[in-house]
Amino acid sequence: MPAITVDNVLVLPRLPRLDESATFRPVRRLSTAPSGFEGEGFPVRRAFAGVPTSELDPFIHLDQMGEVDYAPGEPRGTSWHPHRGFETVTYIIDGIFDHEDSHGGGGTITNGDTQWMTAGSGLLHIEAPPEHLVVSGGLFHGTQLWVNLPKAAKMSAPKYQDIRGNQTALLTTPDGGALVRVIAGEIAGHHGPGATHTPITVAHLTVEPGAQVDLPWRADFNALVYVLGGRGTVGTDRRPVHTGQLAVHGPGDALRFAADARQDGNTPTLDLYVMGGQPIREPVAHYGPFVMNTRDELIQAFEDFQAGRLGVIPAKRLPHTGGQGERP
Repeated sequence: MPAITVDNVLVLPRLPRLDESATFRPVRRLSTAPSGFEGEGFPVRRAFAGVPTSELDPFIHLDQMGEVDYAPGEPRGTSWHPHRGFETVTYIIDGIFDHEDSHGGGGTITNGDTQWMTAGSGLLHIEAPPEHLVVSGGLFHGTQLWVNLPKAAKMSAPKYQDIRGNQTALLTTPDGGALVRVIAGEIAGHHGPGATHTPITVAHLTVEPGAQVDLPWRADFNALVYVLGGRGTVGTDRRPVHTGQLAVHGPGDALRFAADARQDGNTPTLDLYVMGGQPIREPVAHYGPFVMNTRDELIQAFEDFQAGRLGVIPAKRLPHTGGQGERP
């Protein structure tokens, strides 16, 4: 699980040592993600399955894609599909993914890169491994997070952010036992590059065996910790967690997690995807690829999609052309 790494974490800025006034958040809920398939058949874990929307706000959905080592010819992606009313945040840990949308956005992301797509008023897009990866096979692992948009921004113009892994803010713990990658928002005064409509923080932490992390966290944010790989504990009561589990935290201004001293051979560290944000607290009407505020708005989104008002597939990608045009 390389993502972005550094040869010597001790040269990085350090998280502050939290004093006795810090209030560590209790673990309110612990759930295990069911496995399924997405798009053309790539394996995913549905990280938020069974968790009430009120505890996720401002987030809607999280898939862990892989980790899978594809044989030649096996890599899969998605077909063209629509979105409206929210943002997709695709983070690639291992492997390569291409993205293209009907508004001209897109690109290729690889180890540690993030594609932040604001669907807003609506678009069509496709995500797929490049042809050379389909031919060769290889390791693929990443996440896709859906971030809700407030009502005032749901019909905003689509936008695309291409965030390279080397743009993320990197820091470590006072003892150098963990690597913290801030993708969006802020941790201890260190800001990630992702621009957000509502205040949120997204980070990827790699915790070495036996190490503990005390992470300052905004009291007005919720706090969700998903285990990408490895074994450890969350909370001051040391609740055991492992790959594919989500810990939903209660109130407070700090998070605590620790990696077990012994890890499995294929997951030598504890890797965590940590998310939090200021709840939007608006009605959510979610069905398939649309996240709106009301049922009527959902119906309108489907009608607009069927009428072609969410965009059209670029001509070079239509089936009768063979879809062989170069991706951006």
